[in-house]
Amino acid sequence: MNISAKMRRQGALYAIITDSKISKKQFIYQLMRISILSTLLLFSTLQLLFATSLNGQNIKTDQVTIGLKHDNLVTALKKIEEQSAFRFYYRKADVKDISELNIPLIPRTVEETLNELLQNSFFTFRQIDHNILLEKNILQENYIIRGKVTSLNHLPLEFATVSIKAINSNQILQRKQTDLQGNFQLAIKDKGDYLIEISAIGMDSVSVAVNLADIKTIQLPFILLSANGRNLNEVIITGKKAYIEQKLDRTVINVGALISNEGANALEVLEKSPGVLVDGNGAVSFKGKPGVTIFIDGKPTYLSGANLAGYLRSLPASLLDQIELMDNPPAKYDAAGTAGVINIKTKKSKANGFNGSLSANYSLAHTGQTNESLNLNYRVNKINLFSSASYTLSQSYREFEEDRNYFDPDNTFKSAFRLKSILKDKSNSGNIKIGMDYYQSPKTTWGIVFTGSVTPKSGRTNSTNQLLNKNQQLDSLIYADNRSKGHFNNAGVNLNYSHQFDSLGKVITFDLDGLIYNSTNNQRFFNQTYAADGALTNTQVITDHLPTKINIYSVKTDYTLPLGGKAKLEAGLKSSYIQTDNEANYFNVVEEVSTSNPDFTNHFLYKENINAAYLNYSKIYQRFSFQAGLRAENTNTRGHQLGSIERPDSSFVKSYTNLFPTTYLSYKLDSAGHHSLIASYGRRIRRPYYQDLNPFVTIVDKYSYFSGNPYLRPQYSDIFKLSYNYKSMLTVAVYYTHVSDLQYEVVKQQGAIFIDGIGNIGTAKYVGASVTLAFEPAKWWLNNTYVQVFNNVFKGQLFSTFLDESRTMGEINSSNIFTLSSGWSAELSGFYVSKRANSQFINNGTGQLNAGIQKKVFNNKGSVKFSVRDILKTYKNNGLTNNIPNATEAFRNKFNSQVFTLGFNYNFGRSLSKKSKRDTGSADVEKGRVKN
Repeated sequence: MNISAKMRRQGALYAIITDSKISKKQFIYQLMRISILSTLLLFSTLQLLFATSLNGQNIKTDQVTIGLKHDNLVTALKKIEEQSAFRFYYRKADVKDISELNIPLIPRTVEETLNELLQNSFFTFRQIDHNILLEKNILQENYIIRGKVTSLNHLPLEFATVSIKAINSNQILQRKQTDLQGNFQLAIKDKGDYLIEISAIGMDSVSVAVNLADIKTIQLPFILLSANGRNLNEVIITGKKAYIEQKLDRTVINVGALISNEGANALEVLEKSPGVLVDGNGAVSFKGKPGVTIFIDGKPTYLSGANLAGYLRSLPASLLDQIELMDNPPAKYDAAGTAGVINIKTKKSKANGFNGSLSANYSLAHTGQTNESLNLNYRVNKINLFSSASYTLSQSYREFEEDRNYFDPDNTFKSAFRLKSILKDKSNSGNIKIGMDYYQSPKTTWGIVFTGSVTPKSGRTNSTNQLLNKNQQLDSLIYADNRSKGHFNNAGVNLNYSHQFDSLGKVITFDLDGLIYNSTNNQRFFNQTYAADGALTNTQVITDHLPTKINIYSVKTDYTLPLGGKAKLEAGLKSSYIQTDNEANYFNVVEEVSTSNPDFTNHFLYKENINAAYLNYSKIYQRFSFQAGLRAENTNTRGHQLGSIERPDSSFVKSYTNLFPTTYLSYKLDSAGHHSLIASYGRRIRRPYYQDLNPFVTIVDKYSYFSGNPYLRPQYSDIFKLSYNYKSMLTVAVYYTHVSDLQYEVVKQQGAIFIDGIGNIGTAKYVGASVTLAFEPAKWWLNNTYVQVFNNVFKGQLFSTFLDESRTMGEINSSNIFTLSSGWSAELSGFYVSKRANSQFINNGTGQLNAGIQKKVFNNKGSVKFSVRDILKTYKNNGLTNNIPNATEAFRNKFNSQVFTLGFNYNFGRSLSKKSKRDTGSADVEKGRVKN
């Protein structure tokens, strides 16, 4: 038997007798007596000393402090020997394959240390005096295979099915499902070659070949599911993304899973996402609630209103990877957005060498539209370069009708306003992103990312306005020809740093962001008024020049500390500073001579500083998973409207601090984790958009204005949710949200003019339930269906009236993906939203049916797609505006929503999965609050 630890002799005494003769026998006897007596005394003393020492050695109480990073067992045992009196005995052949050990550097007893070192092996240990004997458990019958299944962004895939069979057999020996963390464990009795298959709803199977021989415990590398083939050591993976993935705190939409997304833009993709509604003006709401914050790659857009809608329309779907829907984000995210957070993640390459993808699409609606995109990535040694560029030609067409009726205080009909408009807008959008990552070491990464976009745009609105008298006869007629031309440009830079202290997940990151937004809009309002007999009575020409500049600076740091017992602590700090400069220069034009219009001209400056800190703790204990966080945010704002000869200066200063707790608790109802319950609570804030605080009036048309409100207060929401999950197939949720100081669009009347704006109108309550179902009626057919029903109640003071509006609405969103032979696939999807109430507004029901077909080409590296959106031309945005004193309003919108698209995609270069680059920064919410 080979013994690796050196045997230490406890002691010996030798009496060496020479061959020389001793003449006297008595002397010899005396010497022998002395030697024997001395030897006995020495042995007794040593035995007493060793006995005293051994009485103090106990593996249950003696402590050592060691840490390991990818070390083997022999190294670990030597470290224990260096810090204790224990010596180890074992077979070298038995322990030579026990390696890649990782344990944090903390004090433990020797017994605790050995338990942690040997937990994935079949070794036992026992103490014999000051020695520790390691023995292989020969009675162990099963081989143990452990692994973890994740997505490409390393998020765990729960409830995936894992089965194992012999390599030359079709008989399933064992079938398990991954837990909430994506982990699985299999037990097999006999040695040999086996094949492990991992599958999930909407994904192809993953095959892992393993050989069971001398090593009793097999730890597989992470198994990543992706849309393309990947090689992970000996793991062969082919994956197909599901359209919808359910996570603990979010729902993930895989954009590329729907063929009808080909040729679409980001706003149209959002519109088809479960629970997301987009109105005719491009305003986005989530689960019936306005105030959602939209991120791009973890950073906010800093936009709202027309600018946000325009920016999302400029992003082709070919650049998008995933959309994350979070109605109650964790404390790590900024607290802004009372309806939650929508994070749009763009595509990123993770491969060595040179690789990329290109996409080109042509769409035909009322007019032709195109979008093209190119993604490039080059990684060599410690440098990773990446870039993306896109161009979009967008030409929209919209028919808008509006009927207003005016009444006397006694409710007698007074007059009416009938508007018919045709709106045509055109934009040429270019977006670019260039970045570099430098991998200083396997654990330290520096990065820089530049982003920018240029969007020249123009628009024309032709309208006919009929003014009717109390007898509903034509009083006058107004023809309007309004034109606009401008641009919207932005540029940003992100510097980032990340360091991983160990392999256990201890990480710190830093981000520094700077962003500049610059937009200009030049408009010309041309109105001609005719009498009922057709005589021209008035011609009005107003022009304006509306420049806006926004500078945003942000810095943040995040720290993650794994704790013992499957626990984790996260903490972070953030500070942001925003400056906005808005000018509104209006001119009256008479006989080609322009003079300033002091009633509308103004200049508004705004500054804001937000400081935040958060702490988040998560823990997994048996069937329970718990996460709790607290975020503190301090807000300081200053607004200044510059005065003029006709108008004095005005300003305001506000400062407030709030706490925002979040809590999640999940419980697996069975040991396999097939059934689970998740409860969550969160508190969020919606700060006013920057321009909504500006009290100046903006002209929309001759009878429609928009006005800001410097007295707007933040809106707060408390969100409660309880959900039940069955595997990855079914999610049933109920939720309740209470909103105070509700901010919403309000319309007031000033003579014949309607003034639109934002106001705090009281409270809102949302009570609802939703069902998400993902199943395969057949192997070639995948269905994802989302259904929700909720009731909303709005109460509060609205100008001179009291708002008390309540309505129950429903939504269904379904997609069907058909996998056909020879590289063909097809899709049929659609959604319907019933009649719904939002504060003053009642929107009628609307829906859309989409279809598409796809063929893989060039050895599956490319694809040709043809799709049709809104086949039946059913998508509309019609409704009523209520609670306007002495007036009513009805509106109708018809869009060029039926779109035929022919698209082509091609991927080129290598496709070996490697470490992904950073794509997020410190600007986590400020982008979402810029409004045109």
